Order: sequence, then structure tokens, then C-alpha cells
Amino acid sequence: MDEPTDPRDELRELVSKLRAELARRARAGAFAAPAGPTPRPVDAGGSGRDERPHQDRQAPPDHKGGAGDSLARDAGPGHASLGDEPEMGATPGRPLAEVRRELGDCTRCKLAPSRQNIVFGVGDERAPLMFIGEAPGRDEDRLGEPFVGKAGALLDRMIAAMGWSRDRVYIANVLKCRPPQNRDPAPDEIEACKPFLAAQIDAVAPRVIVTLGKPAAHLILDTSAPISALRGRFHQMRGVPVMPTFHPAFLLRSPDKKREAWSDLKQVIERLAQIGIDPPHRPKTSST
Repeated sequence: MDEPTDPRDELRELVSKLRAELARRARAGAFAAPAGPTPRPVDAGGSGRDERPHQDRQAPPDHKGGAGDSLARDAGPGHASLGDEPEMGATPGRPLAEVRRELGDCTRCKLAPSRQNIVFGVGDERAPLMFIGEAPGRDEDRLGEPFVGKAGALLDRMIAAMGWSRDRVYIANVLKCRPPQNRDPAPDEIEACKPFLAAQIDAVAPRVIVTLGKPAAHLILDTSAPISALRGRFHQMRGVPVMPTFHPAFLLRSPDKKREAWSDLKQVIERLAQIGIDPPHRPKTSST
């Protein structure tokens, strides 16, 4: 005679199936993007993004707390959030090559006609550390690789000071195309690129994310607070620790802020060490 079934076992099985289905549906909706016709490349001129100042808006009331604190959802238009996506690891990410194929010769926003190259991302596809900037500049648009101008050279030195290298981390931007005259990203441009940044994060599955400058921090953390109010402590995005810090272009104009940026990066080194991830090389003990 069969033993009676425990109702609690049936309930646990039902809950497990429901969670799996919700995660599947969330992923299916997160990365859907309309296809468009293939654009004709046009040369872009003007000065590089490295030289454009990033102006902070007036700070809202301070958000106090430690790692994993909840930031105020006070973002205005143009600051789309990735916070509604499933927690990292809930479902496996697609390979980066597949994400790049889906992006294609993108015409999903008005930046396509003026760009020279799509700037997708560079680095280790399984990197534990990911850096996210704002948008390509002149040199990035020309070469199709993120952070290759003056700010990129400084970012390389920052990464090296942490004991890592460009090929051992992953680097991407919020936008994949250069805005004309290096203006700030527009709301529709951010919305068009947001699914692909989300897919990149899922594919790489970093253990820590460093956002560089205000726009990247705003998108990832869904806040309009200035970078000066966000940096210096960890936040959370879908279960991943996020450390906002200054953009390298800002540090080129304000070298006195390098000490603060290095303090942020030292916290990242310590957080990775706490989860058993040491850098390939010995970190430096002073700022870049």
C-alpha cells in the first residue's frame, strides 16, 4: 500500500515550478528588442567624450546605509533601471556572441546614422569584475572598443593598480553608439540599449560591478543622486554588489579626486577577496 503524500511536499514542488516559470518569463521579456533596417555608416567628427565635463545635478537627501541598502526610486526620465530584472543566477545568461548577433547593425534609436562603429564591450566573458561607463567617445567610435582614449588609458592604469588587466575584466558602456557632440544620452537611447547591457551583465555574471560616472550609476541603481553621494559604499543590483566611482574623464580634469576613486577601488579588491577571488597580480598600495 502506498504511503500518503505529504501536502507540504506538493506545495514546495508547486512553488518551485512557479518560481522557475516567473524567472523564465522575466528573462523572455527583458531582452526583446525590435529589429530594424541596416544603416549606412557615416563618419563622426567633433571632440572625444574624454574631454566633456559630467555635470552633477543637485543632490537629493542623502541615502544612508551599508551594502545592500535600498536606494530611493526617484529617477526622472532617461534613467531606466535594471533593478526589475531577475536576481543574477536565477536563470543562465546567453553567451555574449549571441547577444552581439541580436544587436546586429542596430538601428533601434536615432544614433545609428551618425556613428562609425557599434561599441559593444571588451574583456573576459567570465570576468568576476565588470566596469560600466556611459557612452563611446570619438576614439571609441572610430575603433569600436570602449575606453581607448585618454580616459581609457587612465582606466587601464586604475585596473592595473587593482591587480587586474583589461583582458581579465569586462568593460562595457550604457550606450553602444556615440551621441553627437558627446551630449548626454537621451531617454529613448538608454531604453534602446538597456536590454543589451542587461544581457551583457547576465552573460558575464560578474561578482562585482564598478560604475564609472553618473549616467552608469543612475541606470544601474535607479537613482538621480550625484556620483559624489553614491560613491564610497556598495549598493546592490539584482544581488550583485555595485561600487559607483568617478569617471576617468572626470579624474583627468580633477586629479585631486583620484585618492577618493582609489579608496572606492580598494573596497572592490577587499570585497572580491572576501568571496575568495584574488587579483592575478599584486595590487598597488597607493592611488593611481
